Amino acid sequence: MSYRDTASFGKRQEYSVIAQLLRRGFDVYMTLVDDQGIDCVVRLDEHRYLDVQIKARSTTAKHWNFFAAMSFKPRPNLYFIFYTEHNDSYWVMPSQEVAQLGVKNKSGKNAGKISLALPKSAQGAKVGRFAKYLNAFEQLNSYHL
Repeated sequence: MSYRDTASFGKRQEYSVIAQLLRRGFDVYMTLVDDQGIDCVVRLDEHRYLDVQIKARSTTAKHWNFFAAMSFKPRPNLYFIFYTEHNDSYWVMPSQEVAQLGVKNKSGKNAGKISLALPKSAQGAKVGRFAKYLNAFEQLNSYHL
């Protein structure tokens, strides 16, 4: 993969996730700048809005299922959508559950940041903990004020 492909992979996947949301009937607003860790806002109705952070890993990534050093404050209206190109899967997760299932780095330059490893296969103990998030865009509708 060339540098140009690598550099644009994340942005292409953001648009791909947004297209998935639009196909499913969500009202999506894109942010101009990602300085708050928000790639888009999803309007569920006139009172409920979700901030969405999109993360993606390509098939060429050494650890295609691992999302490292994420810095965020878990809150009910922040969701993550993780995309793994290796198995063409979307994982839709509330930030509070990302914080629970992830590991908080204890030392080094990423101390205090969260890392999350998604299941590598369709079998095993880890799969059970993550099954409800796999391609579960409908989870976004479950957010309540």
